[in-house]
Amino acid sequence: MEASLQNYAVEVEDLTVAYDAKPVLWDIDLKIPQGKLLAVVGPNGAGKTTLIKAMLGLIPSVSGVIRFCWGKAAIGKKHIGYVPQSGSVDWDFPATALDVVLMGCYGRLGWIRRPGKADGELARQTLKKVGMAEYAGRQISQLSGGQQQRVFLARALMQQADIYFMDEPFKGVDAQTEKAIVLLLKELKEQGKTVVVVHHDLQTVADYFDWVTLINLQVVASGPVSEIFHEENLKKAYRSTDTLLRSGMAV
Repeated sequence: MEASLQNYAVEVEDLTVAYDAKPVLWDIDLKIPQGKLLAVVGPNGAGKTTLIKAMLGLIPSVSGVIRFCWGKAAIGKKHIGYVPQSGSVDWDFPATALDVVLMGCYGRLGWIRRPGKADGELARQTLKKVGMAEYAGRQISQLSGGQQQRVFLARALMQQADIYFMDEPFKGVDAQTEKAIVLLLKELKEQGKTVVVVHHDLQTVADYFDWVTLINLQVVASGPVSEIFHEENLKKAYRSTDTLLRSGMAV
């Protein structure tokens, strides 16, 4: 196991998840190397969001083992950042953008200790990094979808995690926000972080990511984009050429 811990940030063995006795993920085996930008890709209903939620322990699984590792040591949840789908967030929650970003401290501080002055300054710097410094005092509900997504990315950055999970961070955002997110992902990779992203745009996989996992209830293929992201595997994952044609992929 020690040799494995040196190479992989996340290891999933025999993961099965079912809703009302109906399997939505079946016998998932997956190894995610450290320091990669990984896209989880597959058709609607393939289990992409379910996969990362099960890995994070946000939903129960029928079976399976998930290990989070860094170097030679297993790591805990405080070293893991998570950006949920924007549609799953209660945007009416009475909090400013700065409040939301400061929530990223709680994994390190706990829920009893309050963020200090240094934490507040770091939160403002993090908002600046995602282009949201001028909105620090704005209620989260008053922001656009793209601005809300940037705030949640800033919250994840405040966790100073080693592994990040992001559930469709590009969904519904404008071109400027998408560009900002891509730059942020590449910066995290340069820092040696591992980033796992549920992604739906087949045309941008090769430009944004260096590793890809194709799933459709089971893992179809996983590995470097240059080796895995090709027509044969895409047809296996999507089980038809219709989606590939609509996305502009060659078939």
